[in-house]
Amino acid sequence: MTDADPLVEAWSAAQVEVMHGLRDWVVAFEALNQHLATWMRLPASDATALGQIVWAAEAGTPLSPAQLARQIGMTTGATTILLNRLESAGHLVRSRESADRRRVTLRPVPASREHARRFLVAAGAEIADVLRTTSPAELRTVAAFLGRITGAAADADRRLGAGEKL
Repeated sequence: MTDADPLVEAWSAAQVEVMHGLRDWVVAFEALNQHLATWMRLPASDATALGQIVWAAEAGTPLSPAQLARQIGMTTGATTILLNRLESAGHLVRSRESADRRRVTLRPVPASREHARRFLVAAGAEIADVLRTTSPAELRTVAAFLGRITGAAADADRRLGAGEKL
């Protein structure tokens, strides 16, 4: 960690452009999530969680409640309340699939999974097109950069969460 003040640092035009691009991506992604929430008739936080659960199920790596809490930036207690709402509304099931019966796995119910998938296919068409038309080398570069910047943000979050005085 450096003692640089990001508000007075002399950033290059390219660095400013990247930071604005990251901000714009977050704003655009949140707008798409609002559309998903409307499509699913859910509060935004519930749609975010259900979207993560569906993505994980599609990838064959279902989430635990603790993993979901980390991914959506909520406490485990708040995530439990959210999961109770989604389960009561018939959007997901909790199961104990592993040999360790204490481990809970989250899975979307088939109807909710398919409803969310229809939205994601339609909403992701332009994003999929950009990914398909970007060279593997550029994708590797972007992925490496995003990994480093996300890691830096996570490090700052851990440091601040550990009670560092400001």
